[in-house]
Amino acid sequence: MCRNQRLQFAGVFAMGILLMAITGLGAHAAAAKPSARQLSLPRGEVLDFGRPPPVPRSALTAEVAQALNVAFGDNLRAGQWGPKQLEALEILAASKDLRVTWIISDFMRVVSNPKVNAALTAAVSRLIGRSLSGTNAWGITTDHLIAWDIPAPPGYLAFKRRIFTTIVPEWERIFSEGDIDWRHVSWGGVRIDDRAFGKTDLPCNCIPAADNPTVTTAADASWLDDKAVVFGVEVNGEFRAYPRRIMEVREMVNDTLGGRSLGIPYCTLCGSAQAYFTDRMPPGVQRPVLRTSGLLIRSNKVMYDLNTYSVFDTFRGNAVTGSLAKKGIVLQQAGVVTTTWGEWKKAHPRTIVLVESLALGRDFDFRNNRDAHGPIFPIGNVDARLPVHEDVLGVVTDKGTPVAFHIKTALAALGNGEKIVVDNVQLVLDGGGVRAVDARGKDLGGHQAFWFAWSQFYPKTRLWPF
Repeated sequence: MCRNQRLQFAGVFAMGILLMAITGLGAHAAAAKPSARQLSLPRGEVLDFGRPPPVPRSALTAEVAQALNVAFGDNLRAGQWGPKQLEALEILAASKDLRVTWIISDFMRVVSNPKVNAALTAAVSRLIGRSLSGTNAWGITTDHLIAWDIPAPPGYLAFKRRIFTTIVPEWERIFSEGDIDWRHVSWGGVRIDDRAFGKTDLPCNCIPAADNPTVTTAADASWLDDKAVVFGVEVNGEFRAYPRRIMEVREMVNDTLGGRSLGIPYCTLCGSAQAYFTDRMPPGVQRPVLRTSGLLIRSNKVMYDLNTYSVFDTFRGNAVTGSLAKKGIVLQQAGVVTTTWGEWKKAHPRTIVLVESLALGRDFDFRNNRDAHGPIFPIGNVDARLPVHEDVLGVVTDKGTPVAFHIKTALAALGNGEKIVVDNVQLVLDGGGVRAVDARGKDLGGHQAFWFAWSQFYPKTRLWPF
């Protein structure tokens, strides 16, 4: 999710009109075009956020609570942000209550009016004790709040829902209580994909998922270069390749392979393609239809089920809000092998592959362009054991231990005939990539990702080589 997608998908200018009509805060939808983070993360660099200012542990004062309601209360829907709201903002800035910075930061993410943004930036500068300026003050602010683990103020979710639904009303059902840290959720710059299942040929101002995509044989895929990156999946002896070029455009595929239903999200920001089984649900639970919400959590896509609007933890596969969370639904994973088309079809000549038209004529190559200098959305602290965009294969062992295998080292070791075994997990070469299996060769559902992503969702992960 990025400004290039935002500009290239059909109907992009409608979002700018929507922003002006609903918020009344400016003529340019600047919030829809995230810029490169000024607080950058070049490869290997560790950020020092310093000590956070003191945070009150008591309830909000009556004055602060009233100021929050004036600035971000019900009138926000009518786009009434004027002198009274600016006066309330001044009260918040002078309060030294760092908790309210979360709400101000959320508003910064969606506001397009330069004068209002300048006022918000000045307010958070006073609150966090850092002099901020420029177009990405929101990102820098949020990085600090995450790194410092600043608690949210009382009633935070209601404020956040109100702010975010001024730009995408369909998020009303998304922002609900559950096992999710709403502080870390931000806008990726695009609308929700809420098209009905099987209707993904309809145009949308969103990142367009593909349901039941058309496929072809390897022999007929002459358009796909042998060096092109693909994500290989095997289910019950059937093989399918999902070209990265297509997945960078679609980011979500609902498919059927080997007699099983699958939901396949690809987070371009995390370099992570995953394959979740979406069938064999408990009685009374309909097959989840996975869609892209347009939201992010610490630079990882937030996916949801179209049927129930239950949000899923994209990395772990468990429902975190809605009826599916109440039922304890956890999607099981199939392994995904990241490799090249030439290597994959050589190892699996009977593989099928998605057709070129699904790429909609686009070829983003985010890894070597947009993401070349590190994550572009706030993630807070990073695990310094590896550079942020180093590739790892992540898997959870039978003992519940998350392990990240350094891909380059693993490929070299396996190529030299070495064995890599941790608990019940054994790594094997597969079509030029790496797969995690057990002692009997059963797939264990591992997938490749950027180090920053795996390590933040599994902060106690072991890193191989040990």
